[in-house]
Order: sequence, then C-alpha cells, then structure tokens
Amino acid sequence: MSRTRSTTGSAPGVHRRSVLAATAAVAVAGGVGYGLRPDDAAATATTGTDEAAALASSRRAPAAPLTPYTRGTTLAALATPRSGSGSGYRRLADGPGWDRVVRDGLAAARSGREGRRTALAAFVQLTDLHLIDTQHPLRLEYLRSTDVHAWRPQEALTVQGAIALVERVNALRGAPVTGSPLHFAMTTGDNTDNNARTELEWFLTVMSGGRVTPNSGDLRHYEGVQNSGITQYWQPDAAVRDADKKRGFPHLDGFLTAATREVRSPGLNLPWYSTVGNHDAMPLGCYASHGDSYLTELAVGGRKLMELPAAEAAELQTALKKADDPEGALYREFLEAHARSMRSVTPDEQRAPFTPADYLKAHLDAAHLGPGPHGHGYTTANVDAGTQYYSFRISDDVIGISLDTTDPGGHYEGSIGAGQLRWLERTLKDNADSYAIVFSHHTSETMDNTRPDPAHPDDQRHTGADVVALLGRHRNVLAWVNGHIHRNAITPHEGADGGAFWEISTASHVDFPQLARVIELTDNKDGTLSLFTTLVESAAPSGTDFTDLSQTGLAALYRELSLNAPGARTDLAGDADDRNTELLLRKR
Repeated sequence: MSRTRSTTGSAPGVHRRSVLAATAAVAVAGGVGYGLRPDDAAATATTGTDEAAALASSRRAPAAPLTPYTRGTTLAALATPRSGSGSGYRRLADGPGWDRVVRDGLAAARSGREGRRTALAAFVQLTDLHLIDTQHPLRLEYLRSTDVHAWRPQEALTVQGAIALVERVNALRGAPVTGSPLHFAMTTGDNTDNNARTELEWFLTVMSGGRVTPNSGDLRHYEGVQNSGITQYWQPDAAVRDADKKRGFPHLDGFLTAATREVRSPGLNLPWYSTVGNHDAMPLGCYASHGDSYLTELAVGGRKLMELPAAEAAELQTALKKADDPEGALYREFLEAHARSMRSVTPDEQRAPFTPADYLKAHLDAAHLGPGPHGHGYTTANVDAGTQYYSFRISDDVIGISLDTTDPGGHYEGSIGAGQLRWLERTLKDNADSYAIVFSHHTSETMDNTRPDPAHPDDQRHTGADVVALLGRHRNVLAWVNGHIHRNAITPHEGADGGAFWEISTASHVDFPQLARVIELTDNKDGTLSLFTTLVESAAPSGTDFTDLSQTGLAALYRELSLNAPGARTDLAGDADDRNTELLLRKR
C-alpha cells in the first residue's frame, strides 16, 4: 500500500529539449500522429509540409515561465458550497484549494528532488464533456420517474460549461509544478451524449473555435422537457411549483432562451487530440444499432417521449443496466408500444446518429483544424481501416497512445479487440526507448464487456485486466489516463515483469465538481520519475447571479446546478490522494 503525505515544491528546472519542442513549430510541440491498421506495423505520418506550416502559424507556444503556475488551479482555490447552506439548494463561492499529496507506493521519494527535476512533458486531460442536445427525441429523461438522477437540471448548459473550460485551459501560462509550456490537450471520450450530429458539431467547434447555437428543431421555440409542464423536471421559466423548485431551485425568466442562443468559443490555443467514448460510438452510449431505420427516423423525426410511469421506467432502467439488449431491439419495441404517448416536436435531420466513420471524417474536416494537428490524432488510414486508435509523439522522450475501448457489440462498458491489443504491444516495443502514456475512455475495471464485434466476429475481445497485464510487461509505460466513471481515482499497477504504472482516472465535466486535469512528467535525476496531477475547474466564477444569463453567467450556473442536482453523487471528487498528487516511479 502506498504511503501519502502533503508536500510543497520549489521551482524546478525545465528540460531543455521540452522547451525547444514547445517553442518551435506546433507540429513538433503537438506531435505527429500515427494511425495504424490493426494488422499493419507501419505508421502513416499525417503532417505534410503544407499542414506543418499551417500548424506553425496557428500558435506559437509561450516561453517557459521560470516558476510554477498555479493560478486558476485547484491548488489555489476552488468553488465550494457556502458554509451553513443546510440541506436545501446550496450556493457556491470561492473556497480553499486542495493540497498536493505525494504517493510513493511504486518508488521511494528522495529528498532534494525539487531542485534537481527537469520537465519532460506537460499536457491537459479533458474527459466526459457530454455535450447534450436536450431536445433530442431519443433521450431517456423519463427515467427520472424511478431514478431522480436520470435527468440533471444542468444539462441545457453543457456547451457554455465546456467553453468556460476551454477558456481556463487557455489561461494557463505554464504547468503548475514545472512552469513548462503545455504540449497539448487530450479529450478521453464521451465528448457527445446522444451520438447525435448536432452534438458532434458543437464539440468540434467548442474545441477548435467558432460560434455554436446549442439548439435544434424549432430554433424559435424550445421543445424539451424543461418547458413541458411536467413537474418532475425543473421548469425554470414557468411559475409552476415543480419538484426541483420545491428543493430550492430558482425561477429564472428567460433561462431557456438564454441557454439556446448563439455563443462563441475561442477554441483551445494549443494542439488537441481526441479519444472515443461509448457515447460517441453508439446511440444512448450502449446500443449497437447503427443502421436501425426506426431509431434513426425517431432521432430526426417529430415525436418525443417525455414521461413514463415509475414502474415502467424501473423496468427499462433495469434492462439497460443488465445490457441484455445490446442492439436495442427491446428498446425499439418499448418505443413502439409508447408511440401514442409521444409529444410532437419539430423534426431535425441534424439530430441523426453518426457512425464511427462519420466521427473520424468530422475530426479530419479542415473546418475543425484549430491549432491542429489535422485529424486531432485520427488519419485517413484510420478511415480506410475502420479503426479509432493511434499513437503520437508528445516530446523527444515521450509518446502518447490513444486506444478505442468501446465495444461495437453494444453496452456502455468496454473492451479491446485482439488486433488492437497486438498493435498496442507492437507500438510499445517499437518505441521502447521512449516513455509511453496511454489514453482511453474506459478504466481497467470497466472493461468487462466482451461481446463480439459484429463486423469482426473472430477478433477476440479482451478485458481491462488483459490490458493491465500487457502494460505491466513494458517498463516504458508510465501512465494510463482515462475517464468514464465520472470520478477522480488514481491506482498503482505493478507488472509481473518489473513494469509499473499509474492509472489516472479523472472526473467528468457534466457532474459536480466538473474538473479537468493537468499532468506533468519530470525526471528527478535520482533514479526516479514523477507524474504530477493537478485538477482545474472552468474559468466561470464560483459564485452565481441569477439575473446574469450571459454566456459566462450560465457557465457559472452550470456548475452550481450540477452541485444541486437531485441524487447526485457526493464522492466524485475522490479522496485527497486522487486529486492533486505527485506519483513516483522508478526509472527503467
């Protein structure tokens, strides 16, 4: 068992090659992506001369600060419920930050390392943004009649919240411990919620920059559960005494108009990469139903189910959790049986589900280049092979590997195919002289779904335990960074062959406390390495003003509503040793 203790660090040295990489062209700072076919060890470089010039002109990384940069991180402060707020609706205000904790379960912490260490890499992880088209006909809000957490009052503000997170990342002038420039950002999946084209367009625009109208259907009139008059949902604009207002939620005239009006995202000012999650891969995050004409027609059509008796909702929710219907056949029967209970809404072709191929092509669209790289990790080789995994160069000494842990056979838990597992081992062997950081959506413990891939039934599926065993055999693997569980958790893993790495799982940006994470890698020059993890909130102010329905005011409200969401879990921030940490490793 690892020992933990609090620490404060002094200003470290900065690795010269990291600074050179960060201050040169972005094509170097962001890395060159490699999209590999499952049966092909050769990599295809995606950055050509013209593209490299475009990337270089899109951003020049700032020179490395001489001191750590903790402003805007949870080391300095974080949004905290006001004292004495009681059990009703709680307001947020600025509160004290979280200390850094040293975890030395995989290597001993040696004194004096603060003055010796040099930076090897620094990046930001964003995960589980869940950008939500709240008027989408396939949403499951009606499950709230049996599970109050099945619908969350903050869901109409996911775009504003994500933009405020982008603004926070852009405001970080250096890494919190080393002061190193940030090399890139990585999203580790569930970037969208309903597998809808509307949401995918919003996500890519938020990340790369541009104007977003988080609305669909009739752009002049909201047609979702929040103006339905159904009292189990918060009706912010109406005088009706709904269930959430009885819990203290405010009455806000003009809320839905403000939530659906056009907003602008500056886009990230550093290169960003993308990893796929189950909500990005399948309708509702669990149904392998691409090509089902009924569900597609319902998604783009003019009918929406908004309420359901509690007993029927409980039955459907149980079926979803059991995952006995991976292709959605029973779900289709359920919807057909409730066709008469559906309300009329305005059809919208942009709500159609997107396929894995659509997901890849959208990332490769030049309209969403931002500061690059082209495809944000994905390449035309991925499109040709039908794969969603790749590797890329982070810095001179470090590579990144993005996995696809979604199971095309259906269900929200994940697994990995044998072909991808072989590719992963080959990539680690071919880069044995570089440290490796692995990214995925699912955690090791949530990869227990081994349904066959319908397109590749002979490609055996492997669990998280199989991935842990493989990574533990390679001494260059330092970390496995993921999301999915919406909770901060950091777990040490030791392999049978002397390998060891840290699994770093980060909370979502849809449920409170709505966090992202900065991760830094340093060489301590004493036979050890350190991974520093530092959590950050969005740039929205901690406090809210119910009369402020501006883009920034709504982003602040997004956080406060998530704190107060009925049934919301209170353990998602994790323990102190899952938050701001120093994770020690032995150099191999």
